[in-house]
Amino acid sequence: MRHCIRADSLPFDADGLKAAFAPIADEFEMDWQLSDSGSPKKVILMASKQSHCLVDLLHRWHSGELECDIPCVISNHDDLRSLVEWHGIPYFHVPVDKDNKAEHFRRVTEIVEEHKADTIVLARYMQILPPEICEQYVGQVINIHHSFLPSFVGAKPYHQAAERGVKLIGATCHYVTQELDAGPIIDQDVIRISHNDTVEDMVRLGKDVEKSVLARGVRSHLEDRVLLHGNKTIVF
Repeated sequence: MRHCIRADSLPFDADGLKAAFAPIADEFEMDWQLSDSGSPKKVILMASKQSHCLVDLLHRWHSGELECDIPCVISNHDDLRSLVEWHGIPYFHVPVDKDNKAEHFRRVTEIVEEHKADTIVLARYMQILPPEICEQYVGQVINIHHSFLPSFVGAKPYHQAAERGVKLIGATCHYVTQELDAGPIIDQDVIRISHNDTVEDMVRLGKDVEKSVLARGVRSHLEDRVLLHGNKTIVF
């Protein structure tokens, strides 16, 4: 269940509601939580070199479409710094040493904890998170994968789709788990293609789908409209 309650309809504040409802929750052994929509979530965005998903989220945030705070952006490349800093958002460049990725993720975890992030969004951040981060932030890390999962998991899904000659390509917004591209799905969409389309065409067409799917998924999460149920989601 999901209930939206007008704050001005109550004789107490959020803490008072928690205290009043706790005995009922205990009696019926409920798994429950209360979120105050007046307190925006802190969202850290992570990206690599491709900018389309990051730019779209920053635009939606800048225009007031996404109600959240963005304390910083983390990237393993320095390419997008000027774009991010134009929005007045701190940019952390944390390089990846392919022979010692643990140091990269140690620093990433440090930044996330310093900024007390509620949510981490992988806006085409082309690195696989280690199991310990997936376990620490269950239901808090959102990814966009550029295929209609469960098809074409992993790297270069557009190339995989081209080899199979599919007529639909898509994108999937999902929560990150330890199993690659297999977490609970929040949102998906597709676009039709044909044999005339090259891999480059598919990448170009797919970017539009990726942006809209990620934005919808992030918005649903920020508005607490996503309930996790095993490896599935219920989206209100």
